Amino acid sequence: MKVELLHIVDCPNTAIAEANARAALDVVELGAVPVELVTIWTEDEAANIRFGGSPTILVDGVDLFPTTPVRSLACRVYATESGYAGSPTVAQIDEALRGRRRGGGSDR
Repeated sequence: MKVELLHIVDCPNTAIAEANARAALDVVELGAVPVELVTIWTEDEAANIRFGGSPTILVDGVDLFPTTPVRSLACRVYATESGYAGSPTVAQIDEALRGRRRGGGSDR
């Protein structure tokens, strides 16, 4: 399994998204899987990859929370049980990972 966290420079939500992804991997007993931080530097780069905004969590190249890709260096907003946030919660990532392991995708 390859986990990538795509982000833009100075994204205020990168650290929390990384921490939440690592915690969720621990919950599903995949704590040894690294989370690779991938910086998106240019709008051309954003347009040429599956970048949903910063931060985007990919598992094996697939966005855990599918959305329309953006073509700019933009922030991303996630709907959480507490309202909108700059990162999905540990529970949301856990649920999405479990869905991927069962062969399905996330519905969020």
